[in-house]
Amino acid sequence: MRIKSALGFVLIIGIVNLFADLTYEGARGIVGPFLGSLGASAAVVGFVGGFGELIGYALRSVSGYFADKTRKYWFFAFTGYAINMLAVPALALAGRWPLAAALVFAERAGRGIRKPTVEAMLSHAGRSIGAGWAFGLNEALDQLGATIGPLFVALILFLKGGYRTGFGMLLIPAVICLGALVGARLLHPRPQELEPPTEQIGAIERLARPYWIYLGGGALIAAGMADFALIGFHFQKAHTISLNLIPVFYAVAMATSALTAVLFGRLFDKFGANVALFAFLVSAAFAPFVFLGGSLIALLGMIFWGIGMSAQGSLFQAMLTGVIPAEKRSTAFGLFDTGYGIAWFLGSAAMGLLYDKSILAVILFSVLLQIAALPVLYIANKSR
Repeated sequence: MRIKSALGFVLIIGIVNLFADLTYEGARGIVGPFLGSLGASAAVVGFVGGFGELIGYALRSVSGYFADKTRKYWFFAFTGYAINMLAVPALALAGRWPLAAALVFAERAGRGIRKPTVEAMLSHAGRSIGAGWAFGLNEALDQLGATIGPLFVALILFLKGGYRTGFGMLLIPAVICLGALVGARLLHPRPQELEPPTEQIGAIERLARPYWIYLGGGALIAAGMADFALIGFHFQKAHTISLNLIPVFYAVAMATSALTAVLFGRLFDKFGANVALFAFLVSAAFAPFVFLGGSLIALLGMIFWGIGMSAQGSLFQAMLTGVIPAEKRSTAFGLFDTGYGIAWFLGSAAMGLLYDKSILAVILFSVLLQIAALPVLYIANKSR
């Protein structure tokens, strides 16, 4: 009965995240041009994107800590999702770029508030059905939404709808997301009860050593993964593909992430945590394919990049679930995400600076950092 209930919880949260990703990933592709149409400079657009991500990741350690402290997990989930979802269609009403920028910051903040709490709740279900399966299935549904969202908005623009129409239409999946969240709360008011009692770990004062090693390995992976903003910029500057194909290449990466998340999750539960090493080894090859190849080679590079995003979105959480006590899950996931986000921000900034000097330097920076993470993660897996 517990296994069936745990699987049902993972599925309904996956549906919530499918429509959440459809909403904000659909908006992400047009936020930059929209800000520009309101008079924002390229520097402002870059700052808004980077600072928004930093806000979202920094808030995760704070919200995760207070969720564990107060035990009001659903309150943080509902607050985060509401801000996350409603900020997107509100962009249709923004008449000046400062207001639009504030809504972008709010959207990222909302995601930061709810992310560690949702990961913690999923980890309870993962203890019953397998952490790899739980996070892999959720990531697959999550990335399915991330695939559909940009294509949905691209269709609206193709039909001459305009940016404001695109943002306004995203109110539909936003409302569906919040409705599904209400359903999840009614069906599973106490997700912590999905975890078998024999698996629950008593409260401890400090996080275990493997957790900190995972954090170090995760930071190296994050710093070495080029943000799609830089990849898309390169595609445009190098004329690798036509402008209208850039969102399609991104959608291919997201579809790859969705398909491989379930596969890697199953392999994780069957063969253990070292499956993640293979996934990250494959994804480390994306940089030379993306930055040096023609259209077909670059497409293969985006598939490798999608595999890396899949592994980061599911396997890290699965590995961490085995080393974090139940009472500290929100805190630990939030702290991990904050460290990961800071590393991503610093790595992206470094690669942006290197790109102006040498594309080869960008490739070496990316590949070497990701390869360096593999022995760190292996040590963490051995000390679990």
